[in-house]
Amino acid sequence: MFVDRRWPCGFSKARAAVDEWCKVISPSTELRQWSAHDPSRFEVSARRYRAEPLDLERAEALEHLRAVRRHRVLTLLTAPSAVLADVLNDG
Repeated sequence: MFVDRRWPCGFSKARAAVDEWCKVISPSTELRQWSAHDPSRFEVSARRYRAEPLDLERAEALEHLRAVRRHRVLTLLTAPSAVLADVLNDG
């Protein structure tokens, strides 16, 4: 499972061999740009990610990931995977 709004440059989708690309759960573009992959912003970024609005589409995507996790190993390929793993455990 790849969770991000943008596909990483230089990494082909065919070579990645991921089952699904889940864009809707990833941090918003604004949050991603603000954090700029700066490790010193991780804690604030994690709090902001958890506080982002949970609209119907995002809630359904989270529930889908939880369902996948109940039936098989779920490997998250995403920059904020530790935060997303916590969010999945909250539900």
